[in-house]
Amino acid sequence: MKKHCFALDLKDDQKLIDEYKEYHQEIWPEITKSIVESGIINLEIFNVGNRLFMIMEVDDSFSFEKKDKLDKNNIKVQEWETLMWKYQQALPVAKKGEKWVLMEKIYQLKV
Repeated sequence: MKKHCFALDLKDDQKLIDEYKEYHQEIWPEITKSIVESGIINLEIFNVGNRLFMIMEVDDSFSFEKKDKLDKNNIKVQEWETLMWKYQQALPVAKKGEKWVLMEKIYQLKV
């Protein structure tokens, strides 16, 4: 199993942040289905202030290319992503059009 971590910012508006959190209390079933079908076996999002941190654990069938292709061909995923962009803003280091930015692992505890 592989693990990928991402960061993204929300717009710095408490009302929007609260709405974003509400949406994530009951994710649309089509979104959950698309996540699982892409080979993601666990997905967690953490929040502090307006910063989001996502941990994605994937099986051997997962690839970013496969996920991107599935998402682009899924109307509900596109609808969800458009809705979420109301709340999100790209990190200063993000490439044009990039939302979640893949983070580099720089440390792991070894005992």
